[in-house]
Amino acid sequence: MSTSGDAADWTGIDMGLEEKLPSGFLLTTVEGVAGYARKGSLWPATFGLACCAIEMMATGAGRYDLARFGMEVFRASPRQADLMIVAGRVSQKMAPVLRQIYDQMPNPKWVIAMGACASSGGMFNNYAVVQGVDHIVPVDIYLPGCPPRPEMLQDAIIKLHNEIQAMKLGTHRQTQITELEAIAMAAEPTSDMTGLLR
Repeated sequence: MSTSGDAADWTGIDMGLEEKLPSGFLLTTVEGVAGYARKGSLWPATFGLACCAIEMMATGAGRYDLARFGMEVFRASPRQADLMIVAGRVSQKMAPVLRQIYDQMPNPKWVIAMGACASSGGMFNNYAVVQGVDHIVPVDIYLPGCPPRPEMLQDAIIKLHNEIQAMKLGTHRQTQITELEAIAMAAEPTSDMTGLLR
């Protein structure tokens, strides 16, 4: 290394492990590899309840092609699925069935609430419809719309992929869950929020 002039000349100096490896090697973490594998192998459960299911089926068809994300097969058995897309309104009679299917899915598992009815009950503000599927199962992504377009479902899936990629493993995962629960408990309740309708 020569220090002639104002700047130091670092040519020929190996800065780290990357310089010592032959070409073709990639350095990453176990969490990074596991997240990449998980996000590329989501298998959704078949759970279409109402009109949003038509848009979900269109997303799996040739024009929008969920096969690009490794999700071309909608599983009929919950034991083979790790993503539940709740597409449509959930009635009080269907709620226990939804929970049973969710409980039968292996961990880790994720839920997308597709449409206004699955997210908040939608226009069905009555005793027969559950006012949001998050009363039954934990929801990872809320997808608004009545019904949402296939492009919106694809965007929600990509956002879920980003969440899965950033997931921690082992004891780090438990710490992450505890932190997220503390943030959720400290958040302002929706009943206290003011908006256009209040």
